[in-house]
Amino acid sequence: MATSVRLPDDLDKRLSDLARRTGRSKAFYIREAIEQQIEDLEDYYDAVRISQAVREGKARVVSAEDVWGDLGLDD
Repeated sequence: MATSVRLPDDLDKRLSDLARRTGRSKAFYIREAIEQQIEDLEDYYDAVRISQAVREGKARVVSAEDVWGDLGLDD
């Protein structure tokens, strides 16, 4: 699927220079950057969503002590 991205001039120049020096396309490096960062972004925004739910009392919170006890690891 094609996606359009607007980059600031300085970033576009750096990307173009990298592509020229390596013989790869700018699209290759854009894909690489997204693949390397997407999981961190997903984790971050999931944490934000869950933190908000906890603050609003919409999510159950269990202490580490309780988890260890439930698993029989509290020796």
